[in-house]
Amino acid sequence: MTGAIIAVIVILAIIFISGIKIVPQAQVYVVERLGTFKGALHTGPHYVIPIFDKVVKKVSIKEQVVDFKPQPVITKDNVTMQIDTVVFFTVTDAKLYTYGVERPLSAIENLSATTLRNIIGEMELDATLTSRDVINTKITAILDQATDRWGIKVNRVELKNILPPREIQDAMEKQMKAERERREKILQAEGEKKSQVLVAEGEKESKILRAEADKQAAILQAEAQKQAMILRADAVRQQKILEAEGEAESIRNVQQALADTIRQLNEANPSQNVIAIKSLEAFAKAADGKATKIIIPSEIQSLAGLATSVKELVTSDKTVVSDKTEE
Repeated sequence: MTGAIIAVIVILAIIFISGIKIVPQAQVYVVERLGTFKGALHTGPHYVIPIFDKVVKKVSIKEQVVDFKPQPVITKDNVTMQIDTVVFFTVTDAKLYTYGVERPLSAIENLSATTLRNIIGEMELDATLTSRDVINTKITAILDQATDRWGIKVNRVELKNILPPREIQDAMEKQMKAERERREKILQAEGEKKSQVLVAEGEKESKILRAEADKQAAILQAEAQKQAMILRADAVRQQKILEAEGEAESIRNVQQALADTIRQLNEANPSQNVIAIKSLEAFAKAADGKATKIIIPSEIQSLAGLATSVKELVTSDKTVVSDKTEE
């Protein structure tokens, strides 16, 4: 009897303990009671009624990454390519994630494949290869909107690989090689052009500098000649000024000497006979044989007659004296 009681107690303890649920971090437990959704258990310890309550799904609310296998898609210009995608999503509602769709990952894979076909079908091959960001943005927006009713938030979709057919790859490689060769030739031509331009610019600058140097030399030479002419003109002007000043000084000296002579004569108060004699001396200097015509003033003519009379008188006196001596 005692063993049966102990067994019952152990079974009840086990049943009680089985009702204790500890939910780890970043997980949510979905609980049903008798087949009906009861609630969602978040991080921490919880207790559910054994036998009646049941954890039907453990949902991770961490961001999840799913890499889907390549999907065949056809571009607008009828080129079949293989594209595989990587989807980053987070479960935002455990109830919708559990009851919204059967096999959510498969649903996301199929939805991303159909969405990708629709987007690529509107684009040509070249645009598909060069528009990854546009494709990623479009498919992310469409998937995020479609998965809201499943309790899923699509954070990002990336195109992992875009694989065109082998013949397209070969043609693209040839095209790329031709494009690179064309760019190489263009770069070489541009380099030669720039080199020639630089050489021409150098020659142009050299000619300009030489012309500027010649111009400056001519200007300096003209300035030097101008300065020399100015200096010579200044020298001649100074010489003429000095000569004029010398002549003026000489005239002033002569005039001063004449003035002094006249003043001395006035101070001496000469007699009329002295003045007459001085006039005769001046007339003698004037009539020194160089002049062709001589105008004799009347005063000097009278003086000349007086001088002749004096001379004759002196001569007669000398003759009388001589005769007397002979007697």
